[in-house]
Amino acid sequence: MACRKVILLLVISLFSASVTFGQTEVFKSVVNNLAFYKQKKDLKYLTSAKKSVDSLIKTHSDSVDLQKNMYKAVVYSSIVYIDSTNKTKQPSNFFDQTRRHLDKLLANKKSYKYQPELDYCRNCIANVYLRKGFDYMRMSDFNNAIATFQKAKKYAPEFKNLNAYIAYANNRLGNLLDAGKYYTDLLKTDSTKAEYIEAASNTFKAIGDTSKALQILQKGRKHVPDDKFLLLDEANIYNNKRDYHALEPLLPKLLDENPNNEEVVFISANCYDHLNKFDKAESLYLHAIELNGSLYEPVYSLGVLYFKSGILKHGDDGAKDIARAGQWLEKAAEINPNDVKSLQLLQMVYEKTGNQDQLDKVSEKLKLVTNQ
Repeated sequence: MACRKVILLLVISLFSASVTFGQTEVFKSVVNNLAFYKQKKDLKYLTSAKKSVDSLIKTHSDSVDLQKNMYKAVVYSSIVYIDSTNKTKQPSNFFDQTRRHLDKLLANKKSYKYQPELDYCRNCIANVYLRKGFDYMRMSDFNNAIATFQKAKKYAPEFKNLNAYIAYANNRLGNLLDAGKYYTDLLKTDSTKAEYIEAASNTFKAIGDTSKALQILQKGRKHVPDDKFLLLDEANIYNNKRDYHALEPLLPKLLDENPNNEEVVFISANCYDHLNKFDKAESLYLHAIELNGSLYEPVYSLGVLYFKSGILKHGDDGAKDIARAGQWLEKAAEINPNDVKSLQLLQMVYEKTGNQDQLDKVSEKLKLVTNQ
């Protein structure tokens, strides 16, 4: 199963943090211009807001005024986030200037009075870093992408999806252990997504830690029990481990969601076969063959199933099953003429049925195939 690409965006709208400055006469021009931008989406109002807020900070007394500096942070952060192509003609260091200004406010113990405004500014800066990180991703510069996403985490630590981006970039670099760590952190929430669970499972499987991959799938399916890809992932692990007792409870739902998937049908038949549930195995082998009669494994496995059943039975019933085994094994030999295991089993069938002519033919064929 292919890993689905994780595509997420952190979307904020202007003043989504409910910026609540009071409109005093001193700040009237700044507030009005921000309001006009919100209504009309014209960058000229952000430029005017910046001119207004800059005009308020002239003296040393102004430069330490917390409210004025908070206005400045909101305006500057809005510009760096919204004006991604710099149509307002800000200097090249404007983003760094804005970030440093915000950092000083975040370090100021008195800034708690303006928490919505700080959160808004933090989200703006985080979004700029996200944008830069995605630019690096598009250029396949995953080292710089990781570093940039890490900077975004400083300003938006609650945005857990950043771990997905960092994990994905580490995965592309081949840093599977680091990718696994970030995916695991990402799954420590009840609102995790199926894409993350699958990506985490695939990462640990790539490392070779199947047990960890299985733990992630089992835990993840409790959060998204109806995701058929995760169900199939877990079933494949059990099948590869030949843990048929663990696989069996998944089969009814697996078959219900994939009734015409020949691989799923065959895996289910094979599971019931190993658990000695003859009728279910027989029915599903026949269904797999009905879906695709050119596949070797379902045809051969059905022949083996009938042969085992015939050996265990006595009299006519046993003879009938062995005869049916011969028919399916002959078909298997037609699909794959040089497969030793079907030819060897056909030898046993012909010995049981006393068909000397066919026994001689298949024995000669075996000699040619095995060079004996």
